Amino acid sequence: MERQRVMERGEKAGVSSSSNGGGEVDVVVEMMDVIEAVGLYVGYRRTQRKECLNLARRLKLLLPLLEEIKEIGNYKLVSSEGLKTSLDNLKKALLGAKKLLKKCSCGSKIYLAMESEAVMSSFHAVYEKLNQALDDLPYDELGISVEVKEQVELTRMQLKRAKKRSDTQDIELAMDLMVVFSKKDDRNADSAILERLAIKLELHAIPDLKAEEIAVRKLVKERGVQNAESMQQINDLLGKFKQIAGVDETIVLDGPFSSKSLQRCRSLLIPHEFLCPITLEIMVDPVIVATGQTYERESIQKWLNSNHRTCPKTGQTLGHLSLASNFALRNLIQEWCEKNNYELPKKDACLGSDGVSAELKEEISSLVQNLSSCEFEVRREAIKKIRMLAKENPDNRILIANYGGIPPLVQLLSYQDPNIQEHTVTALLNLSIDETNKKLVAREGAIPAIVKILQHGTNEARENSAAALFSLSMLDENKVLIGASNGIRPLVHLLQNGTIRGKKDAATALFNLSLNQTNKSRAIKAGIIPALLHLLEEKNLGMIDEALSIFLLLASHPEGRNEIGKLSFIKTLVEIIRNGTPKNKECALSVLLQLGLHNSSIILAALQYGVYEHLVELTKSGTNRAQRKANSILQHMNGYMQARRRLLLKRSYQANGS
Repeated sequence: MERQRVMERGEKAGVSSSSNGGGEVDVVVEMMDVIEAVGLYVGYRRTQRKECLNLARRLKLLLPLLEEIKEIGNYKLVSSEGLKTSLDNLKKALLGAKKLLKKCSCGSKIYLAMESEAVMSSFHAVYEKLNQALDDLPYDELGISVEVKEQVELTRMQLKRAKKRSDTQDIELAMDLMVVFSKKDDRNADSAILERLAIKLELHAIPDLKAEEIAVRKLVKERGVQNAESMQQINDLLGKFKQIAGVDETIVLDGPFSSKSLQRCRSLLIPHEFLCPITLEIMVDPVIVATGQTYERESIQKWLNSNHRTCPKTGQTLGHLSLASNFALRNLIQEWCEKNNYELPKKDACLGSDGVSAELKEEISSLVQNLSSCEFEVRREAIKKIRMLAKENPDNRILIANYGGIPPLVQLLSYQDPNIQEHTVTALLNLSIDETNKKLVAREGAIPAIVKILQHGTNEARENSAAALFSLSMLDENKVLIGASNGIRPLVHLLQNGTIRGKKDAATALFNLSLNQTNKSRAIKAGIIPALLHLLEEKNLGMIDEALSIFLLLASHPEGRNEIGKLSFIKTLVEIIRNGTPKNKECALSVLLQLGLHNSSIILAALQYGVYEHLVELTKSGTNRAQRKANSILQHMNGYMQARRRLLLKRSYQANGS
């Protein structure tokens, strides 16, 4: 209750006494309420959490200052018009900080991840306003104590440092979003990226997904028709996250009703306690889990089969995985259905208690046994069938692993038949989409064998080997293992000489592996930079964004920067900034900024190739991200040119003096 009162006072602070003739002490009290309200915000989005916690902590440091100002009283505060203006400016800055923190606490997680750079710019703007407002306060006139003045000065120094801090964007998250939002390549292996994104954005539990849906709906209402494509991308990605969590429903955003939305509306007539919290549909076979919550048996079993060990509704860890039938609730549902002439959905009589048919279990068990058959044709057909089953849905991947399918498949990677190798590596690729299976596949020693197929297999086997290495490299320990197993050089070779699909598979794998610092060095020595430059020059391949994303990673490594500087790379970069797509330009600007911050001669080369006028143009007409990057490069260029002028003047004075 106290927490709620504080939050309400903080909400009202922006519309109260400073504009209705109240005393200046009231303004100070309002600012204190704002800081106190901010301190109660929870659940900051992972992409901005560190920045939010730091800002909230810095705001709290201002409370002693406000306490001392409050003690002065109205008679002194109203005596100076300048003081009144200073206090109003500080209040505006605090309200701006509060608004930003609230957005990062309650806003859409997907949207905040997509716009992470724009949000960081908002933080920098808040730091600037707070610093300016604190600078304008007449501390001596107010009689502020030395201790408090020192604390304020410390806060101001922290704000200045925070504003100067370089971009700390999660490049892995950015690349994952780029791949997921790509319309050109919607391949099965991308399910692994979706699962990693769901974990990174903390959108894998039912309560989080429901909260995100509310945040997305609010975002759509606020933005209207602005950026309709981005809103649809957010909506589509949220739908995919819900499917991963076992919620098979489509989200409808203020559009025409679909059949699913009509079903949802119809379900509003059904008593709430009769609906499964996962599917929001009436329960046929309700069961109770360890936390005491009730779910439809098939839905909760799918949740558990996907290696979840928490209650979807409460988020609590389950003490055990046993399911107890809720006979009392089942009888109530049946009575209600009879009274209201409502027909319950038919349940498949062939399904077992875990929601999987006995026939499918028997089939998978038989197929796993056939993997060790002495007959070549039986073995080959078993691998092909497992490959298809593993591709179809997550439950099959878990079943195949549970029936012991992974060890014999790993052994078959060394079978001296190209066709067998191709089907086997593809089956393991599909199985590795499951997070637990990634560990099992690597533990069985599959990585060296997959690397060998990548070197010597058929074209399709090599492509799927690259995709398998990408999927396995989602785990950090596998990144190290793949690099140590000499997997990077054949990936670079595929990037240079493969089909378009092979190049794409190699690029995504190399990006993921290059998140490891040692692997960056391996990739550079394997010749990745000339291969990436070729992708930039061959525009018909449509891989400019992928190549630039890897370049951005390599530019953070000293060897990478040295190697890039030996090529005509800067000229190509300037051409992309001039003629590329909006996304191409964003990526190219990011790379140029990263290189320029470490090597001023790169900036000079870019100027010689005519980048300046294009940067100025992008600050006016580019995308939000392009504008920010272009402005940063121009600021760096101006600093570089001023330093050169000072150096030349110094040399001139020295020459004249001698």
